[in-house]
Amino acid sequence: MEKLGIDFSKEFDGAFQDKRVLVTGHTGFKGSWLSVWLSMLGCEVIGYALDPLNDLDNFVLCGLDDKLTDIRGDIRDKKHLDEVFKTYKPEIVFHLAAQPIVRTSYILPSETFETNIMGTVNLLECVRNSDCVKACIIVTSDKCYENREQIWGYREEDPLGGFDPYSASKGCAEIVSSAYRRSYNMAVSSVRAGNVIGGGDWSNQRIIPDCIRALKNGEAIEVRNPDSVRPWQFVLEPLYGYLLTASKMLADPIKYSGAWNFGPDFDSIVSVSHIVKKVIEIWGSGQWKDMSGSHAPHEAGLLNLDCTKSKTYLGFRQRLSLEDTLKQTLEWYKEYKNGNVLEICIKQIANYCRLI
Repeated sequence: MEKLGIDFSKEFDGAFQDKRVLVTGHTGFKGSWLSVWLSMLGCEVIGYALDPLNDLDNFVLCGLDDKLTDIRGDIRDKKHLDEVFKTYKPEIVFHLAAQPIVRTSYILPSETFETNIMGTVNLLECVRNSDCVKACIIVTSDKCYENREQIWGYREEDPLGGFDPYSASKGCAEIVSSAYRRSYNMAVSSVRAGNVIGGGDWSNQRIIPDCIRALKNGEAIEVRNPDSVRPWQFVLEPLYGYLLTASKMLADPIKYSGAWNFGPDFDSIVSVSHIVKKVIEIWGSGQWKDMSGSHAPHEAGLLNLDCTKSKTYLGFRQRLSLEDTLKQTLEWYKEYKNGNVLEICIKQIANYCRLI
């Protein structure tokens, strides 16, 4: 891929150059961005996922289907997943395939549990039976914690849990990952991020896609939980944490395997209404309306991560302010129809790398 003045193979001390990397969920929002970044780092990327949600997804507009090994499959299909491991022999695995929406989990609880728990079990079984995987990253969520609406951030050793099926499934995925790591001495880390935003996400029931759809249609943005407070971060921030973790694990798998939080600094932990108002301000037009009500499914009101561990042992830190996060996110949505989306992604990744 285009280098834009940076020799990307030297990033992360060259840990990813010429590595075979399996990304499950590569057609999704974060998975597509990670696949672009890994390709820029000189990896041979093998993707395993369901079809993209629609033709405007980042994966589709970047044309990634012919820029990596694109395999369509369900993470619940253990036999198919086994075949992928035996055929491609990945050295690094990033597991992002999931049912990722809280409100969808209320409608499809069984599918959510099957995908997020047994899908993780299937993946870890393949890793356990592989003689080639040197590092495995299991992507879960900040919602894996037993949320007590506390004002301080959750640390990696805090109790896991979850009110809704999605959150509970991610807590279970964490327990499964820990059990495999400890029982079989596997190089496995679980990574937990906050509310991730960026270009190319068109999921229903997520605030940024909801904002974009309303703004493009000239409609008021409907906000379900305006007072809920979340840790907001640009998509490249947690992905940098995942890549950093994997690079450290390749050098010392025992020391760096474990659970890791990757969240933003305090000034990026704000309410949903704050985000919506900033989106309207940066976009240049629009309005919003409060649609909160007692009939809505339960969602956490306050959620925050303590990232002391990742900052201390990995050197992780937030690079982009909340303002820059929103500007780069909206840049994608303003330019995707008129520009080369892959070039947009490469440019944003290159600019981010200059901050590392």
